[in-house]
Amino acid sequence: MAQAAADGGIRLIEITANSSQPWALIELLRAELPDCSIGTGTVLSLADVRNAIDCGAEYIFTPHLDINLIQSATSAEIPMIPGALTPTEIITAWHSGATAVKVFPIQSVGGASYLQVLQGPISQIPLIPTGGVTVDNAPDFLMAGAVAVGLAGALFPPAEIVREDWYSISDRARNLVMRINTPFPLNK
Repeated sequence: MAQAAADGGIRLIEITANSSQPWALIELLRAELPDCSIGTGTVLSLADVRNAIDCGAEYIFTPHLDINLIQSATSAEIPMIPGALTPTEIITAWHSGATAVKVFPIQSVGGASYLQVLQGPISQIPLIPTGGVTVDNAPDFLMAGAVAVGLAGALFPPAEIVREDWYSISDRARNLVMRINTPFPLNK
């Protein structure tokens, strides 16, 4: 899956902590995909943070706000992107040392429109929407002020994984990269 995404031009690849042997996989991918930045997500505990640091993860995502996890990662100089949804959570994460904030689950609360509304009072905080981002709507999130977007199921359909249809996944990744690298107006 990682190779297919990299072949399509994706350069930031996240291995979730709840994957099979995530720490060994991160080490392997760092060696096999030197042009990519390999990090971890779904980090839920201090033990996960320590394991991520030990295996060489280049960044850490969490699905939630935990100040202890933020401080542990940032004290090790690893970029930490915690999950948050409300303005209070986002600002708390930022003030606690987050590198950026993952707005999750974005589609459940209005998608790009919600992100655009957040830009008014907290435009200085780098936001990365996940949870409902697709190849089709990724440009909308970037136009709304996101510094990056996160895709999972929309990039890796389960049926294609079962069939090991890596070409389709690479093609989808290539399409995503083309769409988000195409100049677009800053305001709709």
